[in-house]
Amino acid sequence: MDLFLHYLGLPYLLDGIRFTITVTLLGLAGGLVLGLVLAAMQLSRIGPLAAIARGYTVIFRGTPLILQLVFAYDALPHIGIKLSAIGAAGLALAANEAPFIAEIFRSGVLGVDRGQTLAGQALGMTPSVLMRRIIAPQALRSMIPALGNETVSALKNSSLASVISVGELTLRSTQLASSTFDFFSIFFASGLLYLCLTGAIAAIQLMIERALDLDRASTRGGFWRRRRSPPVPTKPAGPTDLPPVFVPAPVTLGDRARRYDALSRNSTAVQISGVHKHYAEQPVLNGFDLDIRSGEVVALLGPSGSGKSTLLRCINHLEQWEEGEIRVGGRRLGFRDDGRRMNPRELAKERASLGVAMVFQQFNLFGHLTARENIALPLVWVHGATLADAERRADALLERVGLAHRADALPRHLSGGQQQRVAIARALAPNPRVLLLDEPTSALDPELVGEVLEVIRRLALDDGLTMIISTHQLRFADEVADRVVFLSGGTVVEDGPAHQVLTRPHHPLTARFLNVMGAGSALETVH
Repeated sequence: MDLFLHYLGLPYLLDGIRFTITVTLLGLAGGLVLGLVLAAMQLSRIGPLAAIARGYTVIFRGTPLILQLVFAYDALPHIGIKLSAIGAAGLALAANEAPFIAEIFRSGVLGVDRGQTLAGQALGMTPSVLMRRIIAPQALRSMIPALGNETVSALKNSSLASVISVGELTLRSTQLASSTFDFFSIFFASGLLYLCLTGAIAAIQLMIERALDLDRASTRGGFWRRRRSPPVPTKPAGPTDLPPVFVPAPVTLGDRARRYDALSRNSTAVQISGVHKHYAEQPVLNGFDLDIRSGEVVALLGPSGSGKSTLLRCINHLEQWEEGEIRVGGRRLGFRDDGRRMNPRELAKERASLGVAMVFQQFNLFGHLTARENIALPLVWVHGATLADAERRADALLERVGLAHRADALPRHLSGGQQQRVAIARALAPNPRVLLLDEPTSALDPELVGEVLEVIRRLALDDGLTMIISTHQLRFADEVADRVVFLSGGTVVEDGPAHQVLTRPHHPLTARFLNVMGAGSALETVH
């Protein structure tokens, strides 16, 4: 034991640890930088860049590190690049680690739900803001365990630097054992030193994971900022969870007719002309035409696959289409004045300035942000608001949708109905001109549908927003919508005043759909 402790503290071996750590740090630093570049190349839409990155990955993952070490130390001098043993070891380790780290980065980014990207785009975030504020923080949390494993692997792989005479811990142990013939004590001490180093890496990994744990009641920094109290356990919706009930005054058919006539004289908010959209060879929108007036509430009805969701995404230019044009407030969204398509950064700014907001079926709240932050921070990142003003706006909207008491809760601590109400508040935050709602209740349990529909009903009646709602809720459409547009096969089959279309449809397809949906029992006649 005395001899073992002697070797454990021997300066000759401790000096080897210094070389081991140096090579590992050089390899990891270079691997992280090069891995980030390789991941970006593979995620880019530029084919040649992705092909180069994949080729590099195949070469360096497919050849042994020991050959790469010898090449960096012995072959590079033949082309005029002479490196020290430590420099060559760091370079070879970095080149070897880069493709593995790149795949960790790439899988982390691809693992972030696509809905998060769509929500950020709909809010007007540029690609760089979207990556830094939404994708990277969520991807990082999933990447930490894999990066921790790769760090330990790099530390152990650094022992191969002994083949080019780097005096790291393994080489020092071998040399010492050859001179003393005390192999067991020396290598046992060497193994314990390696274990201490890898244990330190594991401890650092756990500390980072703990710091990034969103469920901990602590202040976080780095990619995000949050002040919040401990999460409140989700409980079934009760009287305090529901927004204040708004009971609209009775509306006669005459009132509806007068409002419909008045709205028809308003300026056009959204103009859709001859839009064709295909997925592969399947047409989804087939020469679609529709004009929507300012202040009008339009309900889109139709069977699944009729093009309702695709139409909404085209209006916000979350989907490209092949022919036709869409204008919002007279401007052709997604195209420059010369007719060329905007790049992603220009399109993001255009969305923000035009004021087209969207509420998705699956809520698409940012999972790493609280309810308040989901509403406030996009105002800061996209519209340049101060944090104080953005938080005041967020608190006011949360109060309006009945969720002021859940402002500091993460999305996963909210019920589905609460999440959708936060999503509606987030869409309203920048005061949009047009609000798109894509099946806002389809992902909710039946008992939660009412609370979301009540929020939308009050918005439609109180705010005078231009709203386009894809829905299967016939009674809701009858009560809230000014106009119903029935879609089938990617075209408008029937278009007219909501109550008229829902109770006395003219087209057989509309009548058949309403009959299947039970319109007779779902609707109450308006007197």
